[in-house]
Amino acid sequence: METILDPTDEAVPVSRQITPRTGPVSGVLGLMDIRKPRGNILLDELERLLAERLPDLDVRRYAKPTFTKPCPEPLRAQIRDECDYLVEALAD
Repeated sequence: METILDPTDEAVPVSRQITPRTGPVSGVLGLMDIRKPRGNILLDELERLLAERLPDLDVRRYAKPTFTKPCPEPLRAQIRDECDYLVEALAD
């Protein structure tokens, strides 16, 4: 059984289930740092875990210039063209 940690401040944690896998994860996974404090730390650890568990997965890092504005269109297009999946780090 997996434990999912929810960073929100809830008095009673929400019960969640992991969706069953439909097959292997392959391709290119992008990790987006939106430049909030400590988001890079979260992504560093996630990248380390992915390398251990999915060594054939191509993981690429991206970063917005600032968290105060939307992602610039050229960066959005680059991620769209290069990645099959994207994980965005929202940490404080």
